[in-house]
Amino acid sequence: MSTQGVFYIIAIILLVLAALPITTRGVSLALLGAAFALLAYAWPVLTA
Repeated sequence: MSTQGVFYIIAIILLVLAALPITTRGVSLALLGAAFALLAYAWPVLTA
């Protein structure tokens, strides 16, 4: 699996966890998931 794929999997997991009614202190799982999704999307450009 490529690095880009791993980032997408992490983003999906974080976004699913953000949808659950659990509380996290100080960090937003949805924001972190969105950041990983953006990183995965931009990965080919960053490594070119």
